[in-house]
Amino acid sequence: MARVTGWIYEKECRLFKWVNSRLQHRLLDKYFNAITHFGGATATIITTLLVLLFAPDNARIFAAAGFLSLVLSHIPVAISKKCYPRKRPYLMIPGTKTFSHPLKDHSFPSGHTTAVFSVIIPLSLIHPGLLWILVPLGFSVGISRMYLGLHYPTDVLAGMMLGISSGIFSVFLVNSYLVTNHL
Repeated sequence: MARVTGWIYEKECRLFKWVNSRLQHRLLDKYFNAITHFGGATATIITTLLVLLFAPDNARIFAAAGFLSLVLSHIPVAISKKCYPRKRPYLMIPGTKTFSHPLKDHSFPSGHTTAVFSVIIPLSLIHPGLLWILVPLGFSVGISRMYLGLHYPTDVLAGMMLGISSGIFSVFLVNSYLVTNHL
């Protein structure tokens, strides 16, 4: 098992270094520094609240699911960060490029990636055409976390899976509630 784990870590460090070091360009610096905030608490909470307050009724249902998903998805994030105290790559991999004010808490899983996917999945279900815009946005947030030196690829992948699964589960819960209560 240790051999497999070591092999995976070696491969993910290689991918991390490629994204963090070889992909560097000043336009990408600006892009990833900006796009990463779309997975932050402020952006995800404000987005779901704005849709909840101002969108048509059917969109509000999915915004409620998005908000529920955001809350539910961060329970396993908080537990994982406590139970699996993985140090951030910039602390472990020499030569990692970081930008202003790197985070100091644990790395696994990526909370920004979890948050953005937990919100975009329910919002995309109301208008499937939005998937072509929102899913690349989610992937950009995930890549930004590696580009900025804050997360390993497996942190991002785990965050993406948590966000997607909580998004689908929340839509199921909201729909079940509506059907059960004949709303």
